[in-house]
Amino acid sequence: MSEEKKHCLIRIRSFYNTFNETEQKIADYILDDPHRIVNGTINEVADEIGIAVSTVFRFCKRIGFKGYQAMKIALAAELVEPIKDIHETILETDSEATITEKIFHSNMKTLEDTLKILPAEAMKEAVDLLLSARKIEIFGCGGSNVIAHDAYHKLIRTGLSVYTQSDTHMQTMSASQLKEEDVAILISHSGTTRDVLDILEILKKNNVKAIAITNFAKTTLSEQVQVILPTFSEETEYRSEALASRIAQLSIVDAIYVNVLFARKEAGKIALGKVRKAISSKRI
Repeated sequence: MSEEKKHCLIRIRSFYNTFNETEQKIADYILDDPHRIVNGTINEVADEIGIAVSTVFRFCKRIGFKGYQAMKIALAAELVEPIKDIHETILETDSEATITEKIFHSNMKTLEDTLKILPAEAMKEAVDLLLSARKIEIFGCGGSNVIAHDAYHKLIRTGLSVYTQSDTHMQTMSASQLKEEDVAILISHSGTTRDVLDILEILKKNNVKAIAITNFAKTTLSEQVQVILPTFSEETEYRSEALASRIAQLSIVDAIYVNVLFARKEAGKIALGKVRKAISSKRI
């Protein structure tokens, strides 16, 4: 992804909880008034915050830019775009219809922001891995297990060998049986869930390639898998960041499914036809 296509503000918000105290000061400075960066120099920024120029430069590198100038150009391009500042603040005076509208707008923003940071090459890599896999196992704990089952529900229609488990002990056992020619999909918004990281360790010992659907920020999970499909969502008063990310995770799953089915061509059509014929008998 070229520097001007990187979205600076989304990156800062996504990484924010992983920043140290100084990095959060720089982040706050940028988020409070992005135009100060566009119109200022690195020296002016450092002086106003009260830190060294080198610290500002390292911050730019930390969020994925070659330096201050690259971040400045990306930020300028981002500010030119129409700003959709949709807040999900629920007021006591809000009606049910207003609350519903705010939730829908918040979900739409989550999807738009995720699409901005989702690398096209990552989706291709994920699809290629799945198409070449002997067996695909999908893992997720808690709320992420719901997404894992949705992924299973979709991918089973493609004709590929797909499996998932609900119980965490069963997931661990199943992971231990995967081989080098298999592929795992790990779903965890935080990327720090103990159960998922335990499964990841088992997969690494077995040389199993893994795809992660996870938050955009660097985490233990994202740093140890072959392919990352990132999501971006913001926490609000009534919904945690993880809950808000579900709509993005489901959309990534849909994109994987359609891409895999499309790539399988006739074999995919035959597999889908078999599923449709089998479930048609369940309808009255």
